[in-house]
Amino acid sequence: MSEVYVIGHKCPDTDSICSAIVYAGIKGYKPARAGELNEETAYVLDYFKVPAPELLENAAGKKVVLVDHNEVGQCVATHDQLEILEVIDHHKMNFNYPNPIFIHVEPVGSTATVIAKLYPEQVRQNPTYAGLLLAAILSDTVVFKSPTTTEEDKAIAAELARIAGIADPNQFGVDIKKAKASIKGKPVSDVVHVDFKDYDFAGRKVGIGQTEVVDINEVYERKDEFVQYLKELKESKNYDMVIFMATDIIKEGTELYYAGDAAIIEKAFGVKPQGDSVWLPGVMSRKKQVAPPVEKAYCS
Repeated sequence: MSEVYVIGHKCPDTDSICSAIVYAGIKGYKPARAGELNEETAYVLDYFKVPAPELLENAAGKKVVLVDHNEVGQCVATHDQLEILEVIDHHKMNFNYPNPIFIHVEPVGSTATVIAKLYPEQVRQNPTYAGLLLAAILSDTVVFKSPTTTEEDKAIAAELARIAGIADPNQFGVDIKKAKASIKGKPVSDVVHVDFKDYDFAGRKVGIGQTEVVDINEVYERKDEFVQYLKELKESKNYDMVIFMATDIIKEGTELYYAGDAAIIEKAFGVKPQGDSVWLPGVMSRKKQVAPPVEKAYCS
């Protein structure tokens, strides 16, 4: 039988990478990644002494299990180029495939939560798996501050922490987030693309990037750089709109920068932008608080 790869989305985050590693280990498959690791994920893998998955930039013709995504725009290759065996995810479905396959999607805070639920015995017997899944949950839920967080995420995280020997999971989550929280000295292109996803909203191409910081002033000091880069990205890649979320995990809000029609932003969030951005208090999640209202604004 040919190799089966477990792979997350382009611009992989901690949930995408850790879920791929654990699911591949449980199923006897090979973990892979569709892009470079960010500092947070590198911190987690180093903490648990786990090697990074193989970089698979071209998956055409490969057998794959998709984790933490299902949309073509976020995939390492288009669906017609892959032999997809399974999808394990926690995002809304925008998936079309000609063959019947196993799909498991739940409305929880991370794909790691889904995997921990599916394979509790295997995780219970492997503290490293438990630690990786815990890190992924803490990352995707922004240490339980994101509105995507469910009580199930919290309960499973507590059990994973016990198995992994993490005495204070909240502090562990803060340490994880701090690993990539500073943008000082980083090119704006790297910051915008550290966690970037493409969407199709009513036939329009929209890109939404997000970074998490502990001091939003680092972003404000470079506002002009970010605005200029978003405009250039919009034109060079034929986006209808590009959005960049600078999310302050301490203040629990997002400065949302954009290049595109201001009327879409105003319609989506009910706030008139000031210049090229708008502050959105309490907004922490792209998946639940930004992508859905922007899509609705395009469709209405």
